[in-house]
Amino acid sequence: MADVSYLKDKPIAVLGGGAVAKAVSADSVLGGNTVRICDLEPFAAKTLFGVEKQGVHFYGEQLNLHGFRREGYAKYDLVTTDVAKAVKGAGQIIVCTPALGHRPFFEKLIPCLEDGQVIHIIPDNFGSLILRKMMREAGCTKKVIIGGWSSSPYGSRVDIKGGVILPSIRVYYRAITLRGAALPTTDNSALIEAAKFIGAFGGVFNGEGAVAGNTVMDTGFSNVNPVLHCPGVILGVGVMENFGVVFGDDKNKFSIYSHAYCPSISRVQLQFYKEQCELAKAIGVGIQEYDEKDFFSRENLLGQEYMGKDYVIPFDQQDPIQFGTGPFTVHNRYITEDIPVGCHVYHELGKKFGVKTPVIDSMITLANVMAEQDFYKSGYTLDYLGLGHMDKAAMLKYLNEGVYTEK
Repeated sequence: MADVSYLKDKPIAVLGGGAVAKAVSADSVLGGNTVRICDLEPFAAKTLFGVEKQGVHFYGEQLNLHGFRREGYAKYDLVTTDVAKAVKGAGQIIVCTPALGHRPFFEKLIPCLEDGQVIHIIPDNFGSLILRKMMREAGCTKKVIIGGWSSSPYGSRVDIKGGVILPSIRVYYRAITLRGAALPTTDNSALIEAAKFIGAFGGVFNGEGAVAGNTVMDTGFSNVNPVLHCPGVILGVGVMENFGVVFGDDKNKFSIYSHAYCPSISRVQLQFYKEQCELAKAIGVGIQEYDEKDFFSRENLLGQEYMGKDYVIPFDQQDPIQFGTGPFTVHNRYITEDIPVGCHVYHELGKKFGVKTPVIDSMITLANVMAEQDFYKSGYTLDYLGLGHMDKAAMLKYLNEGVYTEK
């Protein structure tokens, strides 16, 4: 087991200011960590509004099988827009931004890295691959551990009133297990041991614990967002756009889980997952395993993250905990992130390894029309991840051992 005990009393830097960043940072403070939070301008003016003075109010149902919860006001050691100040002397750095925020943060982070630091990307969304690639391009040889997680430790939403982002975060569930992996895989044990010193992982390590993924490609496949969000929004768009319009309810109560999911969408999600499994098999990496029955309930795969395998809400029952979680438009990260990042990477891998992905491809095609964008053109490519020129053997050697084959 890796000895990362030197991290125990070091500050933690959280990069980002959205729902995941606020939840992770605030819960870590409440869990006993010294925490710095940093977001970049122009976003910080809104996302960090009131945070330096008031801290962040962490509250909510926090539903989970083991009943683990914390609540309170979290005050930070530092609130800043300067990445260098945030990470100086920090033991662990947690990147909590949408995928499109990875590169702007990484550009500022790489010159500031220090030997021994551990970088967690939540969720990874292939960010570990991008960070390692950018470090190579910058000539950065700092000895750091880099890894990512398949999901966030929470279902969370920032409080917004009248267009103002408030310094409070509602956490409606806590994950009791998460899947994580490092790049290279030889650092897996260090990554997971390091996470034990982060307060935000309290619900995980007081629950079922963390699971080491086969590689960071495994954690990419195991991110349930694309398989849940894309079919849910695209096939449930009629319910979403009519909710509060011809349906007589408050539009702000809409949730794809509560109001759009149905057996027919579950069949599409199941087939989407089967295509992911074929990709993982062709590459020689792992993926989170699910049974067919796991797809046919009101929360689909999501409920297992916080309530375990036996948690089932039938389709003829409502799911009030998800009310108001949206999305409310197709111009939302459920489409604008999960299609070009998740689905398009799967599409590219399918072409490379000869695996047909008709359901995944249909999601991209329909999203192009609905969002009036060309995600085939703007989506992540294997070249962007630094993998496009590699055959299977070279790719696995890089993922597992960190031995990179240049073009």
